[in-house]
Formats: sequence, C-alpha cells, structure tokens
Amino acid sequence: MSRYRASSYKQARRVGFSISETGKELAKRPYRPGQHGQDRQSKLSDYGNQLKEKQKLRFMYGVNERQFKKTFKEAEKMKGVQGLNFLRLLESRLDNMVYRIGFSTTRRGARQLVNHGHVTVNGKKLDIPSYRVKVGDVISLKDSDKNLKIVLESLEKVNKRVDYITYDSSKMEGKLVRLPERNELNGDINEAMIVEFYNK
Repeated sequence: MSRYRASSYKQARRVGFSISETGKELAKRPYRPGQHGQDRQSKLSDYGNQLKEKQKLRFMYGVNERQFKKTFKEAEKMKGVQGLNFLRLLESRLDNMVYRIGFSTTRRGARQLVNHGHVTVNGKKLDIPSYRVKVGDVISLKDSDKNLKIVLESLEKVNKRVDYITYDSSKMEGKLVRLPERNELNGDINEAMIVEFYNK
C-alpha cells in the first residue's frame, strides 16, 4: 500500500481532529473538505464512529493500514491493557521519537530525516521509521548533520517536550527514559473504540 502524500490538512478535516496536535488544520475551516463539507453533518453509526477513531490515530502517526493492524496485533500479545499498549507501541516508533525530541516540526518531516539516514540510535545510523525505540535508547543525528538548517530551526521552535523524553542540548540527543502514561498521550483518542473495531 502506498503512503498518503496529499494534504494532511484534508485528512484532519475529514476526521475532525488535529493530526498534528496543534489545532492548526481546523482553525480556519473546522468542517469536512469538499464542496458540500459544511452541509454533510450526518450522524455516524457505531461502526462509523469506531472507524473514524481508528483513522484519527492512524493519520496522526502517519502509518499505513497494514502497519497499523500489525502493531495492533503486537499489542494484543502483550501483558496489560491492550489499548494503552497499542498507543505506546505507536508512540515509540523512531519517526515519532524524532518528532517528539524536536528535530522536526512534523512527523512527516521526522520520517524524512530517518529515511534519508540523518538519525542515529545509540550511535548507529538507522533509516527505518518504524523501528521500535526502547527505554534507555539515545536518539541523535549524525555529527555531519547536526547543523542542518531545518533541524536547527525546528529545535528553536520547541517550547516544551514530553516528560518521558530527556534532551541534552549540548550533545543534541534525546533519550526515552520511560514509557508514557495514558494521561500523557492524546486525550482526544478513544482507543477502546479502536479495540472494538478490530475485535469484531
């Protein structure tokens, strides 16, 4: 399945949810895209709501359907609450960690940094965006890439980082110190509905 490359703003408006978690996509036009976007406000069925919840999360992390379902199956085999495990697995993707650290202002940009071989994990170059970062892993950039203009501009825009990641500005490296708690993840996602969707 090919990756979605069109406007992320359209994706966000389609599901009525800010996939960048900034609210920018819905600030001017908080309705569905298209000629009749403002007119179509039909009530969704239970299935429709579950599908919408799944799409919100999938669009947010920029994962295709096959990867998304595979990750869900992995969460199913883990101990603990399946929905929280699923969110943690998505959150610990390398591209998402690069975004959370602040090397990029968007997950799509973070994925590109990883794909192009700019990112290292524990000192070794990794170009797999779906790589699962483990607690204790150190994420940085290759020494030759630490002065990339796009990275430096992105770091300047960081106001606050999540508490489960530490950042050493002198070394330009971030570290996953623990798994996130549910209250530290997006509260507008109802993961229980996604579990229901896949367990039908």
